[in-house]
Amino acid sequence: MIKSLSVSSEGSLPPLDDDVESVCSDELLGSQSRLWLTELQTGDLPAESGEVNTIGLDGLFVDRHFPLGELELSGIEWKRPKDMCASPQFVVNGATRLDVRQGKLNDCWLLSAIASLSVHRSLLKKVMPPGQSFENGYNGCFTFRFWQYGQWEEVRIDDLLPTRNNQLLYLSSPEKQEFWSSLLEKAYAKVKGGYRALDMGFPHEAMVDMTGGVTEVLDISLLPKDLPPLLSNLLAKGALINCANCKGTFGESNGMGIMFNHAYSLTAVVKVNTAQGTEDLVRILNPWGNTEWEGPWSDMKGPEWKRVSKEEQNRLGRVDREDGEFWMSVSDFKANFGTMEVCHLTEAFSDGVLPWSCIMHHGSWVPCISAGGAPKGRFFWQNPQFYFTLSEVENGSQKNCFFILALMQKHQRRRGVDLAIALHVYRAHPKNTYLSPDDLSAVRPVLYCKYSSRREVVLRSSLPPGPYIVIPSTLEPNQQGSFLLRVLTEQCSTAIPAHKPPQDIHSITEISFPHQAALPSPKAIKQLFLKHSNKKRLCKPAHLHSLLTEAIQGGVLAGSEKYLALEHCKSLVVLMDSQGIAQLNWPEFQALWDKIRRWTDIFLVFDKNKTKRLEYREVERALKAAGVMVDDLIMQLVGLRYTEPDMTVSYPGFLYLLMKLGSMINKFQAYDMVGMGSITVSYTQWLHMTMYN
Repeated sequence: MIKSLSVSSEGSLPPLDDDVESVCSDELLGSQSRLWLTELQTGDLPAESGEVNTIGLDGLFVDRHFPLGELELSGIEWKRPKDMCASPQFVVNGATRLDVRQGKLNDCWLLSAIASLSVHRSLLKKVMPPGQSFENGYNGCFTFRFWQYGQWEEVRIDDLLPTRNNQLLYLSSPEKQEFWSSLLEKAYAKVKGGYRALDMGFPHEAMVDMTGGVTEVLDISLLPKDLPPLLSNLLAKGALINCANCKGTFGESNGMGIMFNHAYSLTAVVKVNTAQGTEDLVRILNPWGNTEWEGPWSDMKGPEWKRVSKEEQNRLGRVDREDGEFWMSVSDFKANFGTMEVCHLTEAFSDGVLPWSCIMHHGSWVPCISAGGAPKGRFFWQNPQFYFTLSEVENGSQKNCFFILALMQKHQRRRGVDLAIALHVYRAHPKNTYLSPDDLSAVRPVLYCKYSSRREVVLRSSLPPGPYIVIPSTLEPNQQGSFLLRVLTEQCSTAIPAHKPPQDIHSITEISFPHQAALPSPKAIKQLFLKHSNKKRLCKPAHLHSLLTEAIQGGVLAGSEKYLALEHCKSLVVLMDSQGIAQLNWPEFQALWDKIRRWTDIFLVFDKNKTKRLEYREVERALKAAGVMVDDLIMQLVGLRYTEPDMTVSYPGFLYLLMKLGSMINKFQAYDMVGMGSITVSYTQWLHMTMYN
């Protein structure tokens, strides 16, 4: 019986990630792996819920795909919580920031993010689905969710944790019977490639993965002098804030209890009432659970608290013990911390928080097509362009509109290359949604950020209301990569791709919109949608077939409709169907129509002899222009499956081909959460992926 299928994007076994060490010798394997090997030898590998996992000899779930590395060696025993204490609990008296105690792993960057996360209950529920326990329905399996490149992915793990002398080796809670934080750390380790991959890192990356937010790194010395209003505004919008002092040697203190190169969480800013007046304080958490600030307002050595009433201290929730959490004045905060990482939320996780409005766009840099490099080069105009409009806020009291632009390079772990990336913002023409090469040579950007090899670069600023163009680029031209662009605004602003057609490498010198001569106008296409959709304003495949037939007949591609099949329309509907009902509402159809317009531009640019068909030799470059990289084997399959008898690809066939490739690539990337270039799916999952496509 088929239990699973392994799929690699390379067509063979992918190379091991640098962060993961392959260990095959039985004497080097942890007890978790030996348990699975025993089951493999006995042939007892029952599948659970169609997943590629195993059931242990004790009848509990064993995740045999958790990556192992050298941190799991040297006498470490993998134990379940039920084997460490009599009555383990997933959560004891609520999950709080104080449940995070660092172990023998340099992952304070992750722990500070978890501590910040625990302050936001609704956000924590997103990452850690409620209802999990060691009691009713316990089977050794726990589920967490992490945000990966634009969507939330579910991660399932077992509860086998690394221990030595019956003590947890890594993250733990001071409450010995509580294990939510330890299991969350293990789930994140699985996403990143094992515990070893968590050794040293950046808090902002963990915060993005646990919130779906956008994180920027700030120099505290450059922030406004009146810092409390800024901090209050950030926290009011649900932002998660971490801070660090990076001006000393790792592992050493600055003499006042603040550790160098160590991540702390800033969880509150308050104005405290004292006998001498008011004082602005910030609340800081050290994920170690000890080693606190020793200056004014400290827990153990701060005489300032004697001037604060018990009622006021209770309002602040102050506890007079060394638990890793402490208060300090804003002035001392600025003097003792150098950097601050702020994670801006993009989802409304609670009623009391009004985060940014977020628009996401996925894109690619394709060599010689859409990878023009930096502005100083001759081909900057080839880069993708995105048009966005800043709208006036409702109260009209502020002249400028605040926004955040975030550019994230995708799957850099798989490729082993960190591209230097940046964003440039230009004013747009009143009537055009793109900038031509001549335009770009004559104007300067109104905003830009420096090139950086970080996973994500962020540009936060404000500009007067109006239209703008943002151009994401790599430092060097013709570098291949994919990216996610996020535009965060205050309400009512928009961001759309600028429909600049990909350029032919050799002969296309002018920017134009070929689809305008081939397809109906936006107003006309909406009328066609209303005409061909049903009474509920839903478009089924048969409706789409009638709509596209009429749309094609009126333009330069007239006659191509005879190649349009109902099967094509079924696939196009499935591509954009977000509800699994095989029909599209108006927003879904609009998204599909945007793709069709872009694909039509590409088709017409590469149809050299204007036969309304692509020659087989033209197809590969057309696919590259659409951001789809293919090899010789794929092109052979395209020739066998998607061409007409004369080895040409019709216009409807080209749309169908791009839909198929795009859909399969998106599904692959959704399963390849770690970006390793290979995925493992169960038999049932494989059928689900291929049947509804």
